[in-house]
Amino acid sequence: MWVLISRHLRVWLLLAVGAPILAWLLGRLGDAIERRRGPNVVSKLTHQGRRFLERRVRGPLRRRERPDADQLAR
Repeated sequence: MWVLISRHLRVWLLLAVGAPILAWLLGRLGDAIERRRGPNVVSKLTHQGRRFLERRVRGPLRRRERPDADQLAR
């Protein structure tokens, strides 16, 4: 079934559904590691991965950024 879906739709599905879930899992994993062992290389890498994915996520599960006070004043 996956083969029958167009390439663009597959990419959109991965970015719209898969990436937010993976970003959430990386964030949870990084938080759990920090609780157990404190900030270290592995927890920092998981948080960097989460931020990387959140910047590239599209679709309905995208985390919305709140505008800064400077942007609201314009």
